[in-house]
Amino acid sequence: MSKPLERRSFLSRMGLGLSAVLVQPFSFLSKQQQIPMSPTLIHKIRPLGFQWETLDPFLFCVHHEDYFPKGNAQLGPDPKYFEGRHMGQDFIVKDGFRMYHGSTVPGFPGHPHRGFETITVVRKGLVDHADSMGAAGRYGNGDVQWMTAGKGVQHAEMFPLLNQDAENPLELFQIWLNLPKRSKMVEPHFKMLWAESVPKFSVASNGANANVEVLVGRLGQYQSTNTPPNSWAADHNNQVAVYNIHLEPGASFHLPAAGQGINRSIYYYEGEGLQIAQQLIAPYHAADVDASQEVVLVNGTNNSKVLVLQGRPINEPVVQHGPFVMNSREEIYQAFQDYQNTQFGGWPWERYDQVHDPKLGRFAKHADGKIEEPKA
Repeated sequence: MSKPLERRSFLSRMGLGLSAVLVQPFSFLSKQQQIPMSPTLIHKIRPLGFQWETLDPFLFCVHHEDYFPKGNAQLGPDPKYFEGRHMGQDFIVKDGFRMYHGSTVPGFPGHPHRGFETITVVRKGLVDHADSMGAAGRYGNGDVQWMTAGKGVQHAEMFPLLNQDAENPLELFQIWLNLPKRSKMVEPHFKMLWAESVPKFSVASNGANANVEVLVGRLGQYQSTNTPPNSWAADHNNQVAVYNIHLEPGASFHLPAAGQGINRSIYYYEGEGLQIAQQLIAPYHAADVDASQEVVLVNGTNNSKVLVLQGRPINEPVVQHGPFVMNSREEIYQAFQDYQNTQFGGWPWERYDQVHDPKLGRFAKHADGKIEEPKA
């Protein structure tokens, strides 16, 4: 195990990383090539980078895809892979993966958040969670963690390389969902949506299937499990939803209308040949569409994967600096002051890059000590 990270040194590096990684979605979007469309069904098509532009009530989405090598006794890669990396701030893919802010285990050691929620959808691999409330967990391979930062929490998200005799691929989406002003200072909270409980269904067309996961919200008769109590998504009128759709070659899927005043974006993150409203969507592009109309996805000759984000906009000012998202600059200054004074409860773990016993399976330990495991 590596030595515990010294908090002040780590936060200094984390601040630099947050400036580059988290502020960027609010500053670089005007420079992206965006393709305006006719205001019928598709409003805009835009290319995707590491961070994905999102529409209110979402703040942004990050798609992590790393092909980590075999792990070692410290649950990280062999140190030979560290050469040529900007360790502690490693966001450039080298040898198929990034270390991010990790120095032994890849991932994001303890760092603070306030004023929004994270929805972490892990497609492949496992994530170790630890936070300043004393909560912990290991989740992945289809699980979803939903964390309300509220008035402030520190958490770590590490990617332990548990396999020592095989590679450790990781793919996940982290989606930032804003909180309205009335909820920005609620108590922190997290819950697990285990893969076994995620509603899944298939629709056949032309001899091919569209396989759908309802990760958040409702789609027809399928409803995901309950949301955190103070989330914007807790009010069904806000129609917040996250769907993951895999289209086999030649398959199509009819995404029903959501209603007036709802934002909806379709992220085409894998494949080639997808059409929306007879418009060919280039791979790794997003389409903002009119949510009041049905959307028909028609796939080409390759497997395709899309992520759908939708919800009613909060329509409040957004002032974001690094890990804090508030409604005014004054509230951002207060967030930094509060964090310096309280560390949002401190850090009860031995190390800031906390990883759990490699023998443990998927689990969640909540702040009240309750242990939760997925049900078969």
